[in-house]
Amino acid sequence: MLDFEKRPGAALVAGGTGGIGRAVSRVLAERGSQIFFTYRGNQEGAASLASELSALGAKVEFARVDLANIEEAAELATSVLDSFGGIHTVVYAAGPHVPMTHLSRVTPHQFRAQLEGDAAAFFNLVHPALPHLRESRGSIVAVTTAATRRFPVRDGLSSGPKGAVEAVVRALAAEEGRFGLRANCVGPGMLTDGMAARLIESGDLDESALDITRRNIPLRRFGDADDIAEAVAFLASDRADFISGQTLDVDGGYGV
Repeated sequence: MLDFEKRPGAALVAGGTGGIGRAVSRVLAERGSQIFFTYRGNQEGAASLASELSALGAKVEFARVDLANIEEAAELATSVLDSFGGIHTVVYAAGPHVPMTHLSRVTPHQFRAQLEGDAAAFFNLVHPALPHLRESRGSIVAVTTAATRRFPVRDGLSSGPKGAVEAVVRALAAEEGRFGLRANCVGPGMLTDGMAARLIESGDLDESALDITRRNIPLRRFGDADDIAEAVAFLASDRADFISGQTLDVDGGYGV
């Protein structure tokens, strides 16, 4: 499936060196897209991903960007345009690590920082890209969380800002549809990589909590980054050309 082979320009993937961002970049490259990805601090991972994507035949560029910085984010669209001549897809797969904490123990400063590092960062990324996405009749896909529909205790620091991202995506779908631009979300459930992997490594989720979580998932197992990447690639492709303003939860049935 070379869904993006004839698309002019490139896909801009924010958070390319994360577990999900890397899988998304790889799937889009395999299906014919050129890739411009961002990273925050993992320079070694960025170089490794660029080599992997180049080996798949994709033209690749990448940049270190703090998306919470309005000026840095604003320069991204210009950089992609200079390198590829256009943008056909923007994928938001970035966001800071979120510890699992009861909201009563989250300080207002922590919550504000999370909003700036996630919801505001998403808007900083998307806003300057809108004119170029209108021109290409392209799409936006934001990776959020299934927790905005079925809330797991201690996940408010993640689901709150992600809920804001989803609201902005729905607004963009409603306002930008007249230009042919589509906007959707993918909501991951528990995965063996990405954010969930970091929570397991940090001890926020112990074996007992993992067993309980697994029993609450109808499929009785966790997903992985490739599951999310497949959903993102579908929503960005012409096969989803009449889908906009939606959230596709990839959660093993947890939200049923």
